Amino acid sequence: MRNRFDEQLEYLNVELIRMGALCEDAIAYASRTLMGESSLSEQVYKTDKEIDQKERDIESLCMRLLLQQQPVAKDLRLISSALKMISDMERIGDQASDIAEIAGFIKDRKVQSNIHIRDMAEATIKMVTESVDSFVKKDLKIAQEVIQYDDVVDDLFSKVKEELISLIKEDNSDGEFCIDLLMIAKYFERIGDHATNIAEWVEFSITGVHVEGN
Repeated sequence: MRNRFDEQLEYLNVELIRMGALCEDAIAYASRTLMGESSLSEQVYKTDKEIDQKERDIESLCMRLLLQQQPVAKDLRLISSALKMISDMERIGDQASDIAEIAGFIKDRKVQSNIHIRDMAEATIKMVTESVDSFVKKDLKIAQEVIQYDDVVDDLFSKVKEELISLIKEDNSDGEFCIDLLMIAKYFERIGDHATNIAEWVEFSITGVHVEGN
């Protein structure tokens, strides 16, 4: 019985890796859409739907594990953490779609903040990848590094805000454009928050202690 349970836990790890990879793809596609590759917007929406389906699949797997296998305390923490993680990953997919949608309104416009927004995209992909990796490897150190790395995304968001404020001061006719860029930056900042949440649930699955915003 335990061997079967361990096999299912391993399958849970595989499915989480796949869902994390879809989140990485969604962020990357959204970033490229923002940088002018408008043809990728449909790919973002398609990936978001795949993320939604993966959430349902993993949720069903976790419920079967809980109902059929009667896991011990450590296993229970792991499964409950996975359920929390997929909720955050589903939100990441939604926010990537939101970014792609707004990007469609600002194509052919380039300002310095685009560079920092691209940096935010790369930073959030790194956070998502490593947060899922920390769960699979049960590596507390990686999880804690993800939590700390959220400061990098927050700093980039502050830089984007400063750039957009300066742009509006120079030409207030660009107000709507700047608001669109600020919303995109905010979505990336929220993706970073969701990756942090994932890492915090990994920490809980390992230690049994959940501390938000540590």
